[in-house]
Amino acid sequence: MAKAQSQTLKGLEYLLAPSGVRTGCVCAVVGDEPFLKREVLRTLQHVLVGDGDGEFGCSTFYGKESQWREVSDSLDTVSLFGSEQQIAIVEEADPFVTAFRAQLETYVERSPAGSVLVLDVKLWPSNTRLAKAAAEKGLTINCTAPERGAELGAYKRLAQQWLAKRATEVHGAKLQDAATNMLFDLLPLSLGLLDQEVAKLALMAGTEAVIDAKLVHEHVGGWRVRTAWEMIDAIANGAAADALTQLDRLLASGEQPIAVFAQVSSSLRKFGAAAEIVQQAERDGRRADLGAALESAGIPKFKLGDAQKQLRQIGRQRALALSERLLNMDLALKGHNSSPSRARLELERLIVELSPAAVAR
Repeated sequence: MAKAQSQTLKGLEYLLAPSGVRTGCVCAVVGDEPFLKREVLRTLQHVLVGDGDGEFGCSTFYGKESQWREVSDSLDTVSLFGSEQQIAIVEEADPFVTAFRAQLETYVERSPAGSVLVLDVKLWPSNTRLAKAAAEKGLTINCTAPERGAELGAYKRLAQQWLAKRATEVHGAKLQDAATNMLFDLLPLSLGLLDQEVAKLALMAGTEAVIDAKLVHEHVGGWRVRTAWEMIDAIANGAAADALTQLDRLLASGEQPIAVFAQVSSSLRKFGAAAEIVQQAERDGRRADLGAALESAGIPKFKLGDAQKQLRQIGRQRALALSERLLNMDLALKGHNSSPSRARLELERLIVELSPAAVAR
């Protein structure tokens, strides 16, 4: 159902349900995530003018080289073909907005029916007169990927929904949630890269066309990714010497300690969460199922056998302390131990702390 008034949406929110969104006379596509912006702009054009002859109603301009007069003329000129709605898309429009702010303010105030101006901008300060006017009569779509915190979690949830939709509609495959979670662990949070991997995995999914965690584990990432997973397995198994060797290889190849820690932390937190689930079950007087606890914590089914052995090796007390230990380590790596040598020492200390030798001492 169409919205009664304009709004601000996240890029992924728009892509998940574009047809019910009212754009008004102006739409600002804001941010620095190029793949997401490209998908949003492509979807906007498709929703507003459709395919085929409708494309004659859409004109595209490059911000640095365009004049207001030519953009304005394209919005006022009805095409002989396609729909009566006219769209002008100004790509990389930051300099265009700076040069023609007064004209843009007048255009938004006038709100001509049947025309939509789409501005592809990196910056769109909400306190400007133009942004305020556009907020009343148009739409803002935010295409910036957050770095951390609650916003990052929300972004991942939307990305998971979009990737599943994309897998079905574009690649003809079913993407399981566990597979998406593993992709997030293995790869940078780049929608373009994630979409590429899903497209590749869809070709490998066979006749059932199901992308599961096992397929991701077997086919995603080069030797660095595989080395990182081998190192994490060695840490959880208590094989400190092996884990330290793998860490040395990763750091020697140019990996940053903070990036290595992010992958290690993502996996070890699941063991901590599983231990807390088991402890809560025992407090409630229920029988604790270690496999079920690990699965609830996010361990994929094909890894449950190994994970149970690894959690037993880590032990109850160390597993329950993992969340706090990893949080303190994260703060240290972003603060007083952020230099490469100190960050490496933090990783080495964690590896040794989770080995059987540490328990013995």
